[in-house]
Amino acid sequence: MSRSDPRPGELTVWYDGDCPICTAEIGLMRRLDSSSAIAFVDLSLAGGCPTDRAARLARLHAQPRGGAMVSGAAAFVAMWRVLPGLRPLAALASPPPVQWLLERAYLVFLKVRPSLQAIARWLLARRQAGRP
Repeated sequence: MSRSDPRPGELTVWYDGDCPICTAEIGLMRRLDSSSAIAFVDLSLAGGCPTDRAARLARLHAQPRGGAMVSGAAAFVAMWRVLPGLRPLAALASPPPVQWLLERAYLVFLKVRPSLQAIARWLLARRQAGRP
């Protein structure tokens, strides 16, 4: 399979559609995915999870077609790898020491994620109410 011409559905990504941060990130990835190489699965919808839903909601998960499931920072790198504009970032993030650092940063994010979600929901509610 050519890295320069990804096939539709080359990668499946499971994400938390109830998380405003996750939804914003996936929205960006969708806009960058002009060839529909990624199948995005919203776990907040009924039937969205083929396995342990709680585990999939706890971390971002991705699976290349015919490949092994990856999660956390490795899932982001897998997404970047199939998006033409982000392939250079994937190349920079691929060496094991860099992936180790990215995973540590992702673990920190997971610890503050509930607080960040609450802030994002509050900001969204203010915007919807027409308040700055």
